[in-house]
Amino acid sequence: MSKVKLSEIGTFKNGLNFSAERVLSGCKMIGVPDFGDNYLAKLDGLKEIDEDIVSTDYLLQDNDILFVRSNGNKNLVGRAMLIEKIKEKVTFSGFCIRFRITNNNVNPLYMLYLFKSPLFRKFFSNTQQTSISNLNQEILGNIEVELPTIGQQNRIVKVIHGITRKIENNKRINDNLEQQAKLLYDYWFTQFDFPDESGKPYRSSGGKMVWNEQLKMEIPFSWVCSKMENAIEAVRTGLNPRNNFKLGNGNIQYITVKNLCLNGSLDFSGCDTIDEQAKQIIHRRSDIQIDDILFASIAPLGRCYLIQENPTNWDINESVFSIRYNSSVLTAEYLYMNLQSEAFVKRATACSTGSIFKGIRINSLMDSEIILPPLSVTKEFSKEIKPLFALQKELDRETHTLIQLRDWLLPVLMNGQATISD
Repeated sequence: MSKVKLSEIGTFKNGLNFSAERVLSGCKMIGVPDFGDNYLAKLDGLKEIDEDIVSTDYLLQDNDILFVRSNGNKNLVGRAMLIEKIKEKVTFSGFCIRFRITNNNVNPLYMLYLFKSPLFRKFFSNTQQTSISNLNQEILGNIEVELPTIGQQNRIVKVIHGITRKIENNKRINDNLEQQAKLLYDYWFTQFDFPDESGKPYRSSGGKMVWNEQLKMEIPFSWVCSKMENAIEAVRTGLNPRNNFKLGNGNIQYITVKNLCLNGSLDFSGCDTIDEQAKQIIHRRSDIQIDDILFASIAPLGRCYLIQENPTNWDINESVFSIRYNSSVLTAEYLYMNLQSEAFVKRATACSTGSIFKGIRINSLMDSEIILPPLSVTKEFSKEIKPLFALQKELDRETHTLIQLRDWLLPVLMNGQATISD
């Protein structure tokens, strides 16, 4: 292995700063919210800005690596992801730094995996005594890394990237399944075209609608608008560590808001851990069980997870609500889809509080409104949607296993504890 500084194998460039009136169209832009825990940048659904202000040197290319340069959340600073298969104009915001490799003996994917590994976080801690809140080109450029031969880099990439591809593909499938679920929910409970007694779409077939004064809209006859407290049996939360327990002990995963994904899954990557004693302390308060719904109580509101199997190896912190549905009124699946619906998220956001972290309190949640169809309708809806959720869960399980395998392999291969032969 040879030791090199990052400035010796590539160039750095800060992202583009622009005014609000330039958020128009023409050129896609990657910002800090687009990172998440992604290894590969997702180029669909990005915001766009006026292409006239984006000069050529701010455009991204295949194999560019982006870092989060600055953020209020220190845990996000230093996150990295790779740009690939780029087919249109894409730039990056001023809160990011681009790293473009110029050395032919360096595999960009190898560098990405190095940047995502615990080894790279150690470089940060060796650079500064405290957590970095802002990165700059000098800090990154002066970081020294051990580089194996290009042949060994390629062999490591071949193994690790195959796993990553499978993880990313599973996530894309889950995104698609979640969209299917949302379309079905919208069809039944926004357009009100659930199957009537004859199997025909209710509203489109002339089903009786009545005006609801609370909602300022028409809803199907016999449906009611109710307070959420009538649909929920209980709301609980987990615990944050104080003098009761410490993070970093044991192998039980400690779920926070960041682990709740938009596609309705749990992402266990980057989880803190707790021991069995801590879990028992937390569980006395959270009491999470099958069919409970996890709900992000702070921004981004609307991220939910429906528990479908006994949570034996994880529990939640105080920012995650555990919501138990009232089985005499509705089904878990209907409540889960309602809580992440656009209408509910809009209402929840409007009543959120907090100067730093906007969030919703339990009493505000219970006081919010929900449309309650007859229980028979929500049961039929659950019957339709459960196969989608079951497939999501199976993919989640596989993805979790793959992430664990990748996270174990990465440091082993990169620090030379194991090598890959031709």
